[in-house]
Amino acid sequence: MAAFGTATAAALASPAPCRPAAVVARSSAGRCAPLRCSPPAVGLRRGPAPPRRGATLKVEAKKQTFSSFDELLENSEKPLLVDFYATWCGPCQYMVPILQEVSEKLSDKIQVVKIDTEKYASIASRYRIEALPTFIIFKDGKPCYRFEGALPANQLIEQIESALAVTK
Repeated sequence: MAAFGTATAAALASPAPCRPAAVVARSSAGRCAPLRCSPPAVGLRRGPAPPRRGATLKVEAKKQTFSSFDELLENSEKPLLVDFYATWCGPCQYMVPILQEVSEKLSDKIQVVKIDTEKYASIASRYRIEALPTFIIFKDGKPCYRFEGALPANQLIEQIESALAVTK
């Protein structure tokens, strides 16, 4: 087990922010020494990203606009698989091509919809989205099945088909 140093009660009560000892170096006069900023490392400089080799994945999605999520649920002819995601979420980005594949394979059974939880936080809170990605299957405007996490296409198809078979 790793040993960690303990702080005194006075140090814990201090309103000053925690800083590494090197940053708080003091000169002999008791004043803070000026900090020196070095330029960023060569690989860390900001600027345009170099072009990447290899094939670029292009996913085409059918974008539709509805005045409300409730309208989408009411007007849907098929059950909806709603993917609650965020742009910063790695597993959510992993699911993009998988959802495209599932949408193509199950196009006669289900409609896939993606909702960005950052843009539509009220919808995410209404359905208590706490983990990403979260998938909810809606049938007749009501949630009937829910699962979380990234899945391979075959497992996602199994989940959807079993959920639809149970709710018939």
